Amino acid sequence: MKADLDTYEFVGELALSGALRPVRGTLPIAIQTRHCGRQLITAPSCAAEAALVYPGGSLPAEHLLAVCAHLVGTQHLSPASPPDAIESPATAPCLSEVRGQSGAKRALEIAAAGGHNLLFVGPPGTGKSMLASRLPSILPPMTESESLQSAAVASVSEIGFSAKQWGQRPFRSPHHSASHVALIGGGSRPRPGEVSLAHQGVLFLDEFPEFSRQALEALREPMETGQVALSRAAGRIEYPAKFQLLAAMNPCPCGYYGDPGGECRCTPEQIARYRGRLSGPLLDRIDLLVEVPRIPPQQLREASSEELSPQVRERVVAARGRQLARGGACNSHLQGKALDEWCRLGEAEQTLLDTAVERLRLSARAYHRILRVARTIADLAASEPIRAHHLSEAISYRRLPMSPTSAMESRSY
Repeated sequence: MKADLDTYEFVGELALSGALRPVRGTLPIAIQTRHCGRQLITAPSCAAEAALVYPGGSLPAEHLLAVCAHLVGTQHLSPASPPDAIESPATAPCLSEVRGQSGAKRALEIAAAGGHNLLFVGPPGTGKSMLASRLPSILPPMTESESLQSAAVASVSEIGFSAKQWGQRPFRSPHHSASHVALIGGGSRPRPGEVSLAHQGVLFLDEFPEFSRQALEALREPMETGQVALSRAAGRIEYPAKFQLLAAMNPCPCGYYGDPGGECRCTPEQIARYRGRLSGPLLDRIDLLVEVPRIPPQQLREASSEELSPQVRERVVAARGRQLARGGACNSHLQGKALDEWCRLGEAEQTLLDTAVERLRLSARAYHRILRVARTIADLAASEPIRAHHLSEAISYRRLPMSPTSAMESRSY
């Protein structure tokens, strides 16, 4: 019996010999094919990938003749099985391996619980990159929807999708020489950039001010909207880019400004120029600005009594669960009426926030980010109302760290 062509989608590269070769982007095609109630015929490796999202509806074919035989009913194609390489998510390095830095660890926990953007500032060798690499170990597990979205972006990219990555939050850490096209996406044949490859995960930018000004400023829109729109003469392409920004930087070009264990060789003009590479509007979009100071040698020698990542992750998952049950989204994404409803302050807390906004000359965006961070701190404490100490801690993260002995005037954001 001949098959109805309207019930099939055909995807693949056809070789001159008639063999079917794999192509990129099979996962999003399979998702849409399932939505339309059709079956997908493609190359074997693509069919196995598609079976992740469309079990029983992905048919592998080695050759065009096999496709023809299936369509005329002489020999049927069997549905593909999902790849055998799917494993449980790899274990990230444990947070307990970082000695000291309790303030930075606290900020990392808050960022993980609420999905907030975070910037570490400190001298070289204080553990900024080490802390950043341990963020995945305390993040909540991915939902099936988040896994599908992340895998679909990887499927259409140059790196391709690997079944070993299923269920793992992306952690992208491009070098500071990356161009704005590499970060945002584009090119003559548009492809997703690092911000999209980090969708539903973390984008870590080490040596933050060393990125080009064009690349840094291009981050502003996707940080706000959660997507990237690329316009070309042939049309417009949109990629998802709902990522969590984690960045690290030195306090000055030589790295030792404000460090009691090092001697800074930078002039005030050089320090101002270095920090000026990060514009006010960009810093305004970062929720937590945290100092990572040098720790004394004896603390490095002491036996570790630090909390393990699973212990911190338990609190993070509980706080994230409260957020999803309350508003259906993590606190960093609260907008409009939801922000007003779930971040309502008492009279004393509102007075405290108004005073901080006036003294620090904060923008409206910073005002709302303080509310979101305070809501996350309250959720970690299992507190329904936002108390004054929750709000005070959130306000403390709104100033770019500077040395108290500095003769330069601190910039407030």
